[in-house]
Amino acid sequence: EELSGEHPAVQKLLEYRKYQKLKSTYLDSLPGLVNKVTGRIHTSYHQTGTGTGRLSSSNPNMQNLPIRDEEGKEIRKCVIPQKKGWRIVSADYSQIELRILAHLSQDEQLLDAFKNDKDVHSLTAANLYGIKESEVTDEQRRIGKMVNFSIIYGISSYGLASRLRIPSNAAEEMISNYFKAYPQVRTFIKDTISEAKEKGLVRTMFGRKREIPQFKTKNRNVIQEGERIAINTPIQGTAADIMKMAMIKIFELLQKHKMESFAILQVHDEMVYEAPENELHKLKEILQEGMSEVVALSVPLDIEISVGDYWC
Repeated sequence: EELSGEHPAVQKLLEYRKYQKLKSTYLDSLPGLVNKVTGRIHTSYHQTGTGTGRLSSSNPNMQNLPIRDEEGKEIRKCVIPQKKGWRIVSADYSQIELRILAHLSQDEQLLDAFKNDKDVHSLTAANLYGIKESEVTDEQRRIGKMVNFSIIYGISSYGLASRLRIPSNAAEEMISNYFKAYPQVRTFIKDTISEAKEKGLVRTMFGRKREIPQFKTKNRNVIQEGERIAINTPIQGTAADIMKMAMIKIFELLQKHKMESFAILQVHDEMVYEAPENELHKLKEILQEGMSEVVALSVPLDIEISVGDYWC
C-alpha cells in the first residue's frame, strides 16, 4: 500500500488482492458452511478470544465481513431472513469508544460535543487545522476521524504519518493540536499509563482487569506496546462490557414481551436480529432501551437502527 502511488500497476495489484480475498474467504467458502439441517451458517463466538474483552468469531469469522467498499457490502447481502415476512434489524452504537473516552477523561470539549450532538470528527478537524467547523472539507473531516480513532489506539507520530502519508513533523503537529483541543484526554492518557506501569494492569469502567506484562521488560518497543494496550483497553474493553450487558438486557426484554425476534449476530458495536414484520416497532423500542439505557455515562449513548431485507 505504501507504494500505491509509485506506479499504476501497484494499485491494480492491490485491487486484485482485494477481490481474491473476497472470493476465497467468502464467495467460495460460505456456501460450504451452510448447515444441512438448519439451512443456516452457524459461527462460533469466543468470550476470551481478545485481550480487550470483545467477542471474537470463527468458522466463519462473521465479524470481519467487509463494509467499506461496495463489493464488500454486496457480500453482507447474503445475510437474509429465513422466514417469509421477516426482516433483518441492525442496531449499532454510534461512536461508542469516543463517547467512553469523553466519559473517562471528562474532557469539556468532548463532553459538550456529544451532549449537543455535534459532529465530533468535524470538530476535531477544525481544531487540527485551526479553522471553523463550517469550513471543514470532506477530506479534512476524514483526517479528523482518523486522528480521533488513532488516539484511542495510542498511535505515535510516526504511525500517524504512515497512515496519513504525511511528514512526521506534520503528524506531530496534528497530535499536538489534538491535545491542545482536548487537554483532559492528554491527562487521562498520561495518568492511565502511569497507573498501569505501577500496578502492571488496567481495568475497564466495570472493574474487569487486563494484565500488561509488557511493562516488565526494558525493551522500549515492547514497553510502547504496553502503553498502547493501557490506553485502548479501558476504552474498547468498557465498550465490550457495555455491549454484553446490553445483549443480556435485550434478551430479557424479548422474553418479557414474549417476542419471536431473536439475535443472529454480534459484531463488536452492532447487534443484528431477525424479526417478523409485526414486531418491528416493538423491537426498535427494546433495542433503544436495552442499548442506550443499560449504563449511565456523562454523555448519551446514541443508537442507529436500520431495517432491511438483508444485512446492510
